[in-house]
Amino acid sequence: MSVVGDLQKQIKGILNEFAQTPIGSDRVVVEITNDAAFGEITTNAAMVLAKDFRMPPLALAKKLLDAIGQIDFVKNVEIAGPGFINVTLHEWRWLEELKKIVTLGSLYTTPKLATGEAVHIEFVSANPTGPMHAGHVRNAILGDTIATLLKKVGYSVYKEYYINNAGKQVEFLGRSVYLRYKEALGQELPTNAFDGDLYPGEYLVPIGQDIARQYEGKWLDCPEHEWGPFFQDFTVNAMMDIIRQDLKDLGVVMDFYASEKQLITDGKVEKVVQQLTAQNDVYEGVLTPPKGVIVDDWEERPQLLFRATKYGDDVDRPLRKSDGLWTYFASDIAYHFDKIQRGFSNMINVLGADHCGYVKRITAATEAISQKTAKLTVKLFQIVNFFENGQPIKMSKRAGVFVSSRDIVQKVGKDVARFMMVSRSNGSVIDFDFQKAIEQSQDNPIFYIQYAHSRICSVLNYAKEIFPGLGEEEARQCDDLSFLGNAEEMALIRTIAHWPEIIEQAAKALEPHRIANYLYTVANDFHRLWNFGKTSLHLRFVNRDSEAFTRAKLFLLSGVATVLRDGLELLGVVPLRRM
Repeated sequence: MSVVGDLQKQIKGILNEFAQTPIGSDRVVVEITNDAAFGEITTNAAMVLAKDFRMPPLALAKKLLDAIGQIDFVKNVEIAGPGFINVTLHEWRWLEELKKIVTLGSLYTTPKLATGEAVHIEFVSANPTGPMHAGHVRNAILGDTIATLLKKVGYSVYKEYYINNAGKQVEFLGRSVYLRYKEALGQELPTNAFDGDLYPGEYLVPIGQDIARQYEGKWLDCPEHEWGPFFQDFTVNAMMDIIRQDLKDLGVVMDFYASEKQLITDGKVEKVVQQLTAQNDVYEGVLTPPKGVIVDDWEERPQLLFRATKYGDDVDRPLRKSDGLWTYFASDIAYHFDKIQRGFSNMINVLGADHCGYVKRITAATEAISQKTAKLTVKLFQIVNFFENGQPIKMSKRAGVFVSSRDIVQKVGKDVARFMMVSRSNGSVIDFDFQKAIEQSQDNPIFYIQYAHSRICSVLNYAKEIFPGLGEEEARQCDDLSFLGNAEEMALIRTIAHWPEIIEQAAKALEPHRIANYLYTVANDFHRLWNFGKTSLHLRFVNRDSEAFTRAKLFLLSGVATVLRDGLELLGVVPLRRM
């Protein structure tokens, strides 16, 4: 248990003792403050539980003051503002926490929120009509990092990609490659060959050439109903091979690739519609025109409708198109039903913000098909704007002009890409400047954090040159921490001691950017201490005349390195030992 968790447990015990019966204390927050001058740890206990105790917040705070002051590791306690309680701990308690961090390593930073409960997370699921572009990269990294976070806190996580390999887009894709196939066989294409909904991107040229090499003129002069299915399947498979490699280059490995086409072939759409019909959640009707809102699937005709409004959606939703084929939404209901049948009652979907209008309908469908026993969380993320030399890069996937996943990895590398894509909240737009992403300055967070870790490694190497028996493993063992304790060092210890709570908060909110921001804070506190050492000998990490002094300082650095390393690995980034 961390120092914050320890204090929180003690405070909740005091509250229950005062109340004489257990009270709902989940609202009580205990957290490390940003400024130790106002107490090292603060709690809102008196503020949020004042009504439960039928007294004003200040009165309850005063009642709690003495009891909290009696906790053995509490040095000082005071009331701030309307009833916040600020606590300062004895230095020995922080040093004990440092010992835990160094001794336990990554185990220290593993709060248990679950004990193997299954979570299904679907992410990326890019249409296989082209290579992964910038938006897909953010989706991939955000989803993969959320998965890693959930594993860290005890969930059994299953990562899945849903291949949209049915429908008109795939038909257009097959026709586009058929043109490239004819081109590869020497036929000249008209200038308007790719007008309309076809895909003119150069990335389809090698696929057309590949088919030409393997099958020569077999498909020439054949009607589309003969060559269409083959070209569609061949192209989707080729594009998925590219996407799988792009994901691998980003450090993302899926557990399974689900197929929309297979769901339809297996009759699962019909089955889920039958179930919904039996529940009286499907009916034949005519949708009224939406007022003031453009709804992409509205048609003024009798059609098969899902009672989405029964489950909180704004309008009921069509399940069949005018040509008799299932809507994409119908397939998606079947897909989520398939997830539930596979045993997943806790599901997460990672989608771009342009899918915001889709959230209500798919959560409504999930409630219906599971009869409210399954939970679906949709995590939306904003776009990524790319810049080259300060100039925005304009993109169009259909026109084949975009920044691909491969472009990003080649320009900045996997680790920089992964960090930058989770450096801001998923609700914020990311402006990704290729030059700034590899800039070696404090303004570049990934460089600044990696530099902190590599600096620590360099100090450990230097110390071993001075004291040959003091290697990295020995640096993690220290019985005398009396050389630690000045304000700058204690500030750094308080920062790294906050790590378990940061992980817990990030996992509960599904927000990896909290990890990235926290690591920057750790790096900043470390670099600050490093700079103090330039002018203050007692703040340096190595003293040639005292191995005991050096050992204590290296023990602190080992704790900092543990947190930096654990955090970077959680983001899928390799901690650098040398830069």
